[in-house]
Amino acid sequence: MNILFLCVANSARSQIAEGLAKAMLGSNHNIHSAGSIPSGKVHPNAKDTMMDINIDISKQYSKSINELDNFFMDNLDYVITLCAEEVCPILNNKAKKIHWPNPDPDNKLHSDLQLRTSFQNTRNNISSLIKDFKISILNGE
Repeated sequence: MNILFLCVANSARSQIAEGLAKAMLGSNHNIHSAGSIPSGKVHPNAKDTMMDINIDISKQYSKSINELDNFFMDNLDYVITLCAEEVCPILNNKAKKIHWPNPDPDNKLHSDLQLRTSFQNTRNNISSLIKDFKISILNGE
């Protein structure tokens, strides 16, 4: 199964989702993330919050939809968008579209502790959504 997690910057939410999904769904799925306007980096707090649960996303990088393999893009089963306050990118293809609105955990007004908590909350929320998604896949929904 081919799954794409999509947002705007591809620096936090979609990176967290990619790491979680790879760990939770297993290697028999082809899972990637991308952004419509990639930031060029994965947020350090995204990496740290994933390392807190022993998932290393340090090799992941912020990328554009256009950088993904054509075969993967042509054979997507699911496109899962994670935007909340901004306009999510839209793909016009045959993949099933799912929207999981998650606020951007990167807030310039937050203290270091607030940022850490915000990223942990995002990770925990996405983890719960992926658990539900996995159950729906297993049930053939």
